[in-house]
Amino acid sequence: MRFNKPPLTLQEQVNLLVSRGLIVQDHQQACYYMAHLNYYRLSAYWLPFEADHSTHRFRPGTDFEAVLNLYIFDREFRLLVMDAMERIEVSIRAAWAYHMGHKHGAHCHLRRELFRRKWDYDKHYKSIKQAVSHSKETFIRHLQQTYDEALPPIWALVEVMTFGQLSNWYSNTRYRQDRNAVAAEYGLDEKILTSLLHHLTIVRNLCAHHSRLWNREFPVTPKLPKQKEASLCQTNKRKIYNTLTLMLDLVNQISPGHHWKTRLIDLINHHNVDVTAMGFPSDWRNCPLWKG
Repeated sequence: MRFNKPPLTLQEQVNLLVSRGLIVQDHQQACYYMAHLNYYRLSAYWLPFEADHSTHRFRPGTDFEAVLNLYIFDREFRLLVMDAMERIEVSIRAAWAYHMGHKHGAHCHLRRELFRRKWDYDKHYKSIKQAVSHSKETFIRHLQQTYDEALPPIWALVEVMTFGQLSNWYSNTRYRQDRNAVAAEYGLDEKILTSLLHHLTIVRNLCAHHSRLWNREFPVTPKLPKQKEASLCQTNKRKIYNTLTLMLDLVNQISPGHHWKTRLIDLINHHNVDVTAMGFPSDWRNCPLWKG
């Protein structure tokens, strides 16, 4: 079957939504948002307001402002998630580099025997080698020009690692005691941290590419630590709630006195979002990590 839908003008896009039952008070404003946000992008945010997905008819009383409110919430939500992600990423990079450097030496990452799968090591080495060669950082250029080793020392190298690269290097670290030494800094088992880093890489990439986050279902979910069960949701594991809970636990340890939890709750309250679509349990405000 060939795609035969013609492109619509901005006003035609708005008219189509009105014909499906969406209340639009200000057509000029709606056209403005269509021009800057894209009809197809916004469609993900009016989908929850549809009464019938086959006909795309909206629930009675749904207006364009409700769709826009949800879009703005998700945008601000992604920025808040990235705020916590930065703290987590920087901290775990530092913890892994500190442990590996002190235990195995400044250039432990050049020692193939300290890592598990050869094919993975070769792939990860090539990836980080490219990152170093393309880096414009003054400290990287200085280290590469001054010293003979193929790569900078581990504590400098992690500063040019992506979150995905960090996840790969950590998970491929050969000795479990090394992985556990890093995980223990956050009160976790190495299997939990390995799983969480993989999952957070996906979340971070979604945020970095401005993708819908708030009600997304994740194909890759983190293993859940038993000691945090009271604050986690066991029935809706593919939604973002458990991710937020685990991130909050990490931020509590990394940045005591932070306001991240308060800012997230305020954001939810301000936009009056249906958090059940995010996997939040009905009693989430009374869970140990979230209450108070």
